[in-house]
Amino acid sequence: MSKDSKNEMEQIQKALEAFLEQEVEGYHKDQQEKSPHDDLDILIPYETIKTNKKATEKGINTDLYPGKLRNSSGQQRQSAERADSGRQRQSAERTNSRNQSQNADRTGSNRKSAKREEEYQSKSEKKKKRIEKSNEDWQREDVGRRKEREKGGKEVTGRKKKKKKSRLKKLLVSILLVCFIVAGLWYYIVGMVYDKMSYQKIEALASEPMKEEGVINILLIGNDSRSAGDDGRSDAMILLSISSKTKTIHMTSLLRDMYVEIPGYQGNRLNAAYSYGGAELLLKTVEKNLDISVDRYLLVNFQAFANLVDAVGGVDLELTSEEVRYVNGYLVEYNILEGRAEGTDYMDESVSGMVHLNGPQSLAYSRNRFLGTDFGRTERQRKVLSSVFKKLPIAMLTNPSGLIEGLFPNLTTNLTKWECYQLSLTVVNFITYDMVQGSIPLEGTFKNSSIRGMSVLEVDFEANKQYIRTNIYGK
Repeated sequence: MSKDSKNEMEQIQKALEAFLEQEVEGYHKDQQEKSPHDDLDILIPYETIKTNKKATEKGINTDLYPGKLRNSSGQQRQSAERADSGRQRQSAERTNSRNQSQNADRTGSNRKSAKREEEYQSKSEKKKKRIEKSNEDWQREDVGRRKEREKGGKEVTGRKKKKKKSRLKKLLVSILLVCFIVAGLWYYIVGMVYDKMSYQKIEALASEPMKEEGVINILLIGNDSRSAGDDGRSDAMILLSISSKTKTIHMTSLLRDMYVEIPGYQGNRLNAAYSYGGAELLLKTVEKNLDISVDRYLLVNFQAFANLVDAVGGVDLELTSEEVRYVNGYLVEYNILEGRAEGTDYMDESVSGMVHLNGPQSLAYSRNRFLGTDFGRTERQRKVLSSVFKKLPIAMLTNPSGLIEGLFPNLTTNLTKWECYQLSLTVVNFITYDMVQGSIPLEGTFKNSSIRGMSVLEVDFEANKQYIRTNIYGK
């Protein structure tokens, strides 16, 4: 090799080393900016350069390949640049991809989170709605159960009430039916008994009420007839006053010798009114002189009186020995009138005090007007009737046929069947009433007098009217 050639080779080598140093410095500078993963790409062209350097050291003429070397070096640079650019793009792409992926992931995650949140909210809302619906259903069900229970309770209570009402209704119907049957049966009995009496209608008094001002006044008339009817004389007159105001039953004897005004006739004794016009005129006379309403009467003859006492089993009364003798005296007349044997029902005249009297004996005792004048006689009548009334309720149960057959066929009245039925329904009340006995004229309100040759009693009627208003009507 010539000396010129050797110098030229040395220059080329120096130029190449300078180039390589620049490249190495650039490499080291790039290395500071690049990631460690890019070093592998730079090592390949560097090895090639080192190989060329070794070839130069070995004496290989690299001038024969200057373009190739330069090209190779430029290509290496281009390749490095492209690699670097590619790496940067790849890195950017990877970064973008990662960012996009991360963003996508975050977006997806956010979306998923939002979706999960939405789903959670939706589930929460649904759960809340289910709970609310469940609560509402439970409340409705509870209310329904309560209503059903209440309804059931009400239905049960209603059924019980209806059952009780039904039982009560049946009981009331049964009671009413029994009462109706009893009332019907009683009306039949009263009607049957009533038909045994003699009914005498008084037209002028038929429309008058039986009860006025709380008082029922019935005039009991005892005549001396031996059969039913209004023939004979009014031997006894007792005003029977049943007062719901004073809760009393007054038996007031009206003395037959009272001088009274007789409507349509001249003044006379009270018993004359019956002789003139029967029961109707007697009722009008009592009403006019005593100022009370008396529109009903009951006429009793001798036989009815005796049978009534026998029907209740007789009466126990206290008699003196003198009263016993008069009883026997009146029995003589009664036995003759009734066709009985002489001495029938005579009493032991040595007996006095409490004695038992049968029907005929009681009638004889009541007719005696010789002891105590007419006042004593009416008192004895009231004693007998009072004892009879006390025993009458028991006798109605123990001896109804004796009462019906012995008493009622001998009675005459203007009481209707319905009025007798009404009276029979109040008999129980009458039992609780106080029995009061009296007579008119009151003591101290009359004087004995003779008018037109008749021995009569002149009466202060105003004083007697006041007694009636106070004691009977409660005024």
